[in-house]
Amino acid sequence: MPVIDIAYLGPVGTYSHLVAQKRFGSKANVRLVPMPTIYDICAYTSGKDNRYGIVPIENSSGGAIYETVDILLANKPRVHLLEEITLKVNLALLGHKHEKIQKLYSHFAPMEHCADWIKKNLPRAQKEVVTSTAVAALNAASHNNAAALGSRKLAGYYYLEVLKYPVESDVPNLTNFLVLSGKKKNTVKPTKTTLAVHLPNKPGSLCSFLECFRDNNVNLSRLISRPIRGSHKQYAFLVDIEGASSNANVKKAMIQAQKVSEAIRTVGSYPCSKKYNS
Repeated sequence: MPVIDIAYLGPVGTYSHLVAQKRFGSKANVRLVPMPTIYDICAYTSGKDNRYGIVPIENSSGGAIYETVDILLANKPRVHLLEEITLKVNLALLGHKHEKIQKLYSHFAPMEHCADWIKKNLPRAQKEVVTSTAVAALNAASHNNAAALGSRKLAGYYYLEVLKYPVESDVPNLTNFLVLSGKKKNTVKPTKTTLAVHLPNKPGSLCSFLECFRDNNVNLSRLISRPIRGSHKQYAFLVDIEGASSNANVKKAMIQAQKVSEAIRTVGSYPCSKKYNS
């Protein structure tokens, strides 16, 4: 049985690591491989048969993950979408018991999501945004008067105490992750299609594009605009539509959309059924 590598955004203990464990960790031939950046995950995966990646695409509080969006739009490194996974993030306050918290570390998304809780419960703590919740835990472990917001599991990895769980908010904290493959593969029961789109720089071009889907009763669930590097006032769009690329209405909409676009590419058509709790 060949070994399958699953690259995720490290270090050990991140929510990306948790998703990789929940989705693939029970399989004997799977090796989980931490990577320092989203680009590194895609580069490691691109063009390889037995390598896959897991990358975040959107957080309900922090918004789109632009590093992922930009890679998918540029198609460099080239990857293909296999699946979308939703993680309900339950945050914990990690630190040292009986110590006053003077500094709080976390990734920007937990900081945004828990902003009201932090103002109420840690109003004097200095806040520092770091690259991941695992890095936050590592920093907190190194200083007695520091704490971190992240997964409960980080406490075991970095010898911290769970001071508060869950750190509650008025709204759910959800992060969507994409499973990537290095080569194009067939997916089972796809329910969503993602497109990379370049439109003419003229009045009404976006409206004309959107009408192609409205007229064929196809719903758009996400539209993200990003500037095209080196092009003044030129934008590319990452578009999620509800429905498989093989769906008759989606096909009709795509044919019409191609006529009003400068370029349009299907990044993937894939299922979105798996949901996990952290």
